[in-house]
Amino acid sequence: MSQPSVRKHPFHIIDPSPWPFVGATGAFVMAVGAVYFMHGSPPWALLGGLVIVLITMFGWWRDVIHESIVDKAHTGAVRRGLRLGMLMFIASEVMFFVAFFWAYFHNALLVSPVVEDVWPPPEIETLGAWGLPFINTIILVTSGFVLMWGRKGLYTGDRRRLLIGLGGAVVLGALFLILQIIEYGEAAFAFNDGIYASAFYMATGFHGFHVFIGVCMLSVMFFRTLAGHFTAEKHIGFESAEWYWHFVDVVWLFLFIWIYVWVGL
Repeated sequence: MSQPSVRKHPFHIIDPSPWPFVGATGAFVMAVGAVYFMHGSPPWALLGGLVIVLITMFGWWRDVIHESIVDKAHTGAVRRGLRLGMLMFIASEVMFFVAFFWAYFHNALLVSPVVEDVWPPPEIETLGAWGLPFINTIILVTSGFVLMWGRKGLYTGDRRRLLIGLGGAVVLGALFLILQIIEYGEAAFAFNDGIYASAFYMATGFHGFHVFIGVCMLSVMFFRTLAGHFTAEKHIGFESAEWYWHFVDVVWLFLFIWIYVWVGL
C-alpha cells in the first residue's frame, strides 16, 4: 500500500482557479465598452466589464486570504514570492504609464510631424495647474503619508492607528476621484479634440482608474485589519496595497509636473 506523499518544500500548489479567465474577460469587455462609450454608445458594456472585474477582485482576494488564514500556506518562501510578484506587477504598471508619457512627449517635444511649433495646440485651453490639480496633488500625497503613519501601528500592535491610517487614505483617495470628476466637467476640451486632449484624458483617466483600484485594495485591507488578519510578521496583503498606493502617488506627481505645470509655463 502506497504511503501518502509528504511535502518536503515550503511552497504550495494552488487549486485550479477561474479568476484569471474571468478577470481577463472582464477587462476585455470593459476595454471594448470604453471604446464604444467614447464614441457615443451607452456605457452598459463598460459598466458590465467593471462589475466582472470587481467580482474577480473579490473572489480572487477571498481565495488568497483563505490560503493564508485557513490553510496556513503562506510560508516565508511563499511570502517572498508574493512580494516579488507584486514588484513585477508594479514594474509592468510603470511601463504602462511610460507608454502614455512617450506618446505625450513625442508630441510635446515636436517630434511628431503632425504637431506644428506650439504645444499645446493654440486651440486648446489648458486647465490651470494651481486649482483643482494642485489640491488633488496635496490630497494624494497626504494620503500616502497618512498610510505610512498608520503602518507603524502594525509593528507596535496599535490596531486603531492602523485602521485610522487605512481609513484616512481611503477617504482621501475617494475625495481625489470626486475632484477629478469635477475637473473633467470644467475642462474646455473633449477627448476627441486633438492629440493633446487624447493624451491628457488617457494618462489622467487611467491614473484615476488606478486610484479607484487602490481605494478598493485599501478598503479590503481596512476590513481585514478589523478581522485581525495582520501581524507584525505576516502582513503581505497590507504591504502590497501600500506599495501600490505609493506607486499611484508617484505617477500623479509626474502627471502634475508635466501635464499641468509644464504646459502652463
